[in-house]
Amino acid sequence: MASSSAAEAQDTSYVKMDKEADATLIGKHCQLEYCNQLDFLPFFCQSCKKTFCLDHRSETAHKCTNAGAWAERKRQAQLSRTSAGEGKRMRDLVSQKPCAATDCKTIVGTSLVPGVHCSSCNRDYCLKHRLKEEHDCKNKIPIGARPAGLDVAEQTRSAFAKLKAWGAAKREMAGRALPKPKPTSVSARLVAVNSLKKSAKGDAKLPPEKRVYLYVEAEAETTTAKNYKGEFFYSKDWVIGRVLDAAAKSLQIENVNNQSAEERDKLRVFHVEGGRVLEFNEKVGSALVSGNTIVLLRGVGPPPDLIEM
Repeated sequence: MASSSAAEAQDTSYVKMDKEADATLIGKHCQLEYCNQLDFLPFFCQSCKKTFCLDHRSETAHKCTNAGAWAERKRQAQLSRTSAGEGKRMRDLVSQKPCAATDCKTIVGTSLVPGVHCSSCNRDYCLKHRLKEEHDCKNKIPIGARPAGLDVAEQTRSAFAKLKAWGAAKREMAGRALPKPKPTSVSARLVAVNSLKKSAKGDAKLPPEKRVYLYVEAEAETTTAKNYKGEFFYSKDWVIGRVLDAAAKSLQIENVNNQSAEERDKLRVFHVEGGRVLEFNEKVGSALVSGNTIVLLRGVGPPPDLIEM
């Protein structure tokens, strides 16, 4: 009660009198001349120091004879508070450093020598060396600038070299015989897709217009099932990561992608027709079409970043 009264006293000219703090307080009459109402929870005016009821507690309601005294005391108390920078010297508020010019020992950042910042080389100088000609700005490498390394042509050659090395390493590491793409002619593909639709397995509740029919294969040594090939259909709204989980479960392949941070333990989806490893967040409808073949491979890793910026 006392804390609430103190908080209220900071925002209003009146304060509720505390019955628990004052044992003699059993109610007081409002001191407004025409009221005189007995109030068991009276209010004390901090301006005229009189007691009033609920209806006449404000300075305006009881026409306070010393109106504004409480507000003036509060303003004076705020003005008497010490400021945040009082007692500190100027050098405590600025950053002091030597002039960046060679052989100059002048300290900049003081109240007498504020220093001049050069936006070209990103350094601070004294007044004597503030001009670019004075501190040899054109021959200085700007602080924080990216070093002038390889040009665009060299970066491109490096990117192709990385891609070539990555492809060779993958072929030599695995020695895997990937399946050949299915027939690409329109008539042959239609026949293959129609045959695939009859044998593919999947969620029967999935609408036909949202189905993408795929040939799914895996390496024989990665699965515990007798048959490491299958024909399935998935929703075109799925992402590749979800397809990987479903295919691994169907072919009984151990999937530790969510348990291991090592790339050699992770399964990846290789798109035979596209000749690339698919990203986990790619949509099935944008990366695959019915009749395509995907292979679950372990440890191939995603394609590397070709140009490191």
